[in-house]
Amino acid sequence: MSTRRLLVATCGSWLVLWLPAVRGGLERDMALHMAVQMPLLIALGALVAAATCRFEPRWLAAADWLGIAGIAAVVLGTSFWMVPRALDQAIADWRIDLVKFLTLPLLVGMPLGLSWRRMPPLGRAFIWANFIPKLGAVGGLYLGAPMRLCAYYRLDQQELAGWTLIAVAVALGITWFVAAFIGWTPSCGKRPSRPSVDGAGRQRALHASAA
Repeated sequence: MSTRRLLVATCGSWLVLWLPAVRGGLERDMALHMAVQMPLLIALGALVAAATCRFEPRWLAAADWLGIAGIAAVVLGTSFWMVPRALDQAIADWRIDLVKFLTLPLLVGMPLGLSWRRMPPLGRAFIWANFIPKLGAVGGLYLGAPMRLCAYYRLDQQELAGWTLIAVAVALGITWFVAAFIGWTPSCGKRPSRPSVDGAGRQRALHASAA
């Protein structure tokens, strides 16, 4: 898919998610809000980054040394929108919800798509080792809280969101384990070519074997 078509498809998907019916349907349930809508918005930003990474200015790539600045923005952005107060504000005020719809793709998804490829493997492992337990801890907080943490969600919805976040953390942990310790190297479908040996090389090989 060309860059222009990918950008058009991404913007169209963003507009579909912003439609009142779709937005209200996803934000009506806490688990869908946190585990479906927000990751979709982040994924749209990552797609934009994949489509436009070749046009990235050199000064921006230089400022994002080893992807540290971009991943820091990702951590701050995701941490903010996990706070119950932020969820309540997004539901209560459409302007705050619009801020969420803009910041998640632009300040989380795009930095993730641009900075993750610059980060060395040890740095990626450090991010995963901190993000997965944090996600599980937030799920445990929602699950174990004796009262409602969000004014717009019932206690049973809060409990379901807690179990969902814990399940996502477990799935990410298993995926990371498989990728890191078992190996997940995609095959390009080509076998390595053997070096050609000329006639003189064959004669030297025969003399060496005879000796």
